[in-house]
Amino acid sequence: MHKYQTLEAWKRAHAAVLLTLRSTDSAYHPRARAVFDQLRRAVVSVEANIVEGYALGTVPLCRRHLRIALGSAAEAECLIRTAGELGYLPEQVTSDVEVLLGNTMRTLHGLLRSSPIIRRRSSSE
Repeated sequence: MHKYQTLEAWKRAHAAVLLTLRSTDSAYHPRARAVFDQLRRAVVSVEANIVEGYALGTVPLCRRHLRIALGSAAEAECLIRTAGELGYLPEQVTSDVEVLLGNTMRTLHGLLRSSPIIRRRSSSE
């Protein structure tokens, strides 16, 4: 197991990615394409930037990527709300994703307020 997988922010972001990708796949409609494409990119960016920041191994680079992840989470939250209001996704899905993203953003804010603990990558990673 990679050590970034122990981070609460990553766990929440990963859950949001899985739910969003599965939901947008099953609800695909041509008129929803632009919103879904941007939503999918934003939510994947949250998880990817948490992992990238952790992997780079320095506090400044980690903090930079956590800020990018926070911005992407806010973008995804806006887009999931839009998708719900337009009827592209069921209300339960949009609500669940919004909760996951809100929890992710709170966790990211906490990491940014404190000094992220950057551990040297072990040979097992």
